Amino acid sequence: MSFGIADLSITPMRRERSERSEMVSQVLFGEVYEVLEIDEKWLYIRLLHDDSRGWVEKKVFREVDETYVENYRASDQLIMGEVFNLVVKQGDWENRLIVAGSVLPFYDAYAKKMFLGDEEYVVLGALREVGIESLRELLIQYALMYYNAPYLWGGRTPKGVDCSGFVQMVYRLAGISIPRDVEKQVNGGQILSFLEEAQPGDLAFFGDASGCITHVGILWEQGRIIHASGRVRIDKIDHHGIFNEEMKRYTHTLKILKQMI
Repeated sequence: MSFGIADLSITPMRRERSERSEMVSQVLFGEVYEVLEIDEKWLYIRLLHDDSRGWVEKKVFREVDETYVENYRASDQLIMGEVFNLVVKQGDWENRLIVAGSVLPFYDAYAKKMFLGDEEYVVLGALREVGIESLRELLIQYALMYYNAPYLWGGRTPKGVDCSGFVQMVYRLAGISIPRDVEKQVNGGQILSFLEEAQPGDLAFFGDASGCITHVGILWEQGRIIHASGRVRIDKIDHHGIFNEEMKRYTHTLKILKQMI
């Protein structure tokens, strides 16, 4: 059994062993993964925090030992809440531009240092100080941070994000773990019977005529939803679904409402 940690800002995770293969997700800086399979150029990995699986190129592999992984799992790691920030490895001239949702393992707030394996990194920028009383307000604050981010299938960052990646990362930033894919997200939480029961931060799931769940968004104030469709946007929602005022039509059919907190 071997483990790795991401020391690049964003690493594509692909469905097959090819750069042309569909990107199913992304590994962000500081995230730890288990290596399940190795071939000449590729690794099949499992992210520890959400069990996502896919192929990454072998050349990005930065191995960490089991003791490091045990300590990593046993500690509360800091999730970076800024849209972007800079870190640099001690003794190295290269800056790394990391994105919201990156992990800062074993972060020392006084020295602004962290450790990826046995290598020390320093955070160059300031970290956000969150002063929100309500967890629901915090979820909305993070959701709005992604506003206008472009849609990217498999994306999890402000540089590009898909609907379920957007929801997962907003919840992750607020300290709540939910699955990566919409098919699994819909299985969590408590069902709400009516839209009027929902509160900011609850989730709305949408589907097709066959009943398959195909889209998810975060409910905001009454009658509005924040979701990734073309870009992260705010639209109206009612018991029929999402109404796009620019297009003057419904774009997604409401299927299920869930309270996740």
